Amino acid sequence: MAGARPMTVLADAFADAVHLRNDLFSYQREVQQEGENSNAVLVFERFLDCSTQQAADLVNDLLTSRLQQFENTALTEVPALLAEEAVPPHQQAAVTGYAKGLQDWQSGGHEWHLRSSRYMRGDTAHGPAPRLGGPTGLGTSAALLPAGLAHGTARRLRQHAHQPCQPVGALPLPEFHMPFGFRTSPHVDLARETTVAWAREMGCFDAVSGVDGGEAWDERRCREYDLAYLTAVFYPDASPEQLTLSADWALWGTYADDHFVRAFMTTGDAVAGRIWHGRLAEFMPLDAGPIPTPTPTPMSPVERGLADLWRRTAGPLTESARRAYRASVLDMTDSWVWELDNQAQRRIPDPIDYVEMRRRTFGTDLIMQLAAFTRSDAVPSEVYQTGVIRELETAVQDCNSFTNDLFSYQREIEFDGEMHNMVLVVENFLGVDRLRARDVVARLTTARVRQFELLIAEDLPTLFDEFDLTPEARAALVRYSEDLKQYLAGNLEWHRTTRRYRETEIRRDHGPAARSFRPTGLGTSAVRITSLLGRG
Repeated sequence: MAGARPMTVLADAFADAVHLRNDLFSYQREVQQEGENSNAVLVFERFLDCSTQQAADLVNDLLTSRLQQFENTALTEVPALLAEEAVPPHQQAAVTGYAKGLQDWQSGGHEWHLRSSRYMRGDTAHGPAPRLGGPTGLGTSAALLPAGLAHGTARRLRQHAHQPCQPVGALPLPEFHMPFGFRTSPHVDLARETTVAWAREMGCFDAVSGVDGGEAWDERRCREYDLAYLTAVFYPDASPEQLTLSADWALWGTYADDHFVRAFMTTGDAVAGRIWHGRLAEFMPLDAGPIPTPTPTPMSPVERGLADLWRRTAGPLTESARRAYRASVLDMTDSWVWELDNQAQRRIPDPIDYVEMRRRTFGTDLIMQLAAFTRSDAVPSEVYQTGVIRELETAVQDCNSFTNDLFSYQREIEFDGEMHNMVLVVENFLGVDRLRARDVVARLTTARVRQFELLIAEDLPTLFDEFDLTPEARAALVRYSEDLKQYLAGNLEWHRTTRRYRETEIRRDHGPAARSFRPTGLGTSAVRITSLLGRG
């Protein structure tokens, strides 16, 4: 239970609110008197080039959003988890007590900040501190003024006010900061043909009953998306067999995502979506003995493709690697269910929750797991769990997913009726238009690339010394950093060349008008489940 998403979100939202509150109250003391540079108000001030008060108001908005995220998780996701896991009553009471304890801590912490002379009354060294705004949201009501309540309510209403499938037009793309070059595998043409043939064999071009429009793909679209090229610029040194396997995984993930959107996101059918996700684990048995665990009969191209990919991938892997890769697949598809739940609530995500979940929804962990299979044994496994390596990886994940959001904005917002796009999240949070939001996302993408460069230049050499790594291990980590550079540059290159996000292609694929978001009512899920899983 403790490792499940609802519980980790409670803990993370709690911690974020604690520290954002402290940054608001301590700004003058830390930044103006003590010269600190690690304060959220200062970060917003510099990043958005705004006044101190505007930055403080935005930090307060973020604090409010995190408290509202806590509330939403406690009231929607936690009860669903308790029900799914059939948690007995005494343990349900323990979970409820835990959530209530975190709420009490928030309220008490807020009260202490208001009363403590450390911030509110000043001291002889620093003088009186300004009040830069106060947090709103769950757990702080005792200290709130009516204006704060109104502000928090208005923010929540705006978060739920988005109307899907509104015309937005093509988003003019910004300049991208990409200091790295890319190489392309010489086997790209082979991968292109074998991947199209594999998609045909798995049934990806067939109609599927119960899906709006029959199915999302045909051979023309498959070739124009050119996912083999994506893997060719990700893995330029892969063998023909490795490249075709990677290309098939990329195709499967993209097809499954499109299938999920058409089958569930456009209908809001969360029950059927959860059943769909729950079946996928059955096609990835963890044993690799001479008599493998039997799997169900595949009922859709998604299931058939996953069963085939797992058979080709899992056999040579160790049990731990098999578990890790299986977890990556399920984390990605489970994150789509999270999107579906938000869609059912008509709720644009909290910015921090979105960034953290976007690392799963985009599937970049699958790419890194494939590369991990060829890691050198000279590098101790614990090195890959250090903050430096994890920060390198998350910088790549963020940059690549934000790039995708910029390219896919019109497709997702206007035609798919999505609410999960970083440009839209910034539009909603900052209350700006799409062009201003685009510029903020582009700047954030650049910041992540520069953070990546800084980590390689300064933190990676320090890591070598801290672990006293051998020359072979150091060389292996340098090669891994070069692989990550290739992912960054290759991702941008593929987005620039694929036809998947071009307006003419989107309109040809979706028709002249966007589909409406069609929520389902009570009792409609059971009727759809069988047809959504089965092939026509």
